[in-house]
Amino acid sequence: MLRALVDLTVRQARRLIVAVVGTTVLLFGIALVFLPGPAFVVIPIGLGILGLEFAWARRLLKRVRKTISDQARNVRMRRFEGETT
Repeated sequence: MLRALVDLTVRQARRLIVAVVGTTVLLFGIALVFLPGPAFVVIPIGLGILGLEFAWARRLLKRVRKTISDQARNVRMRRFEGETT
């Protein structure tokens, strides 16, 4: 019984630490949208940290990755079209 209580406490402590660190990094990334800095790098890192414990963050990170991939593909296609015309 004591072991189960210790395991529960450790899991809750880990979840709290991940939530605090991930939220801090994510908020810093959001601030970098308005300040000079690499927001497009920091925001996914914050979501990745939060995704260690929260399913909603994993889903959002997957959506962000897809959006970035789509945008990069669009930029490459526009650049390729510009070179051929």
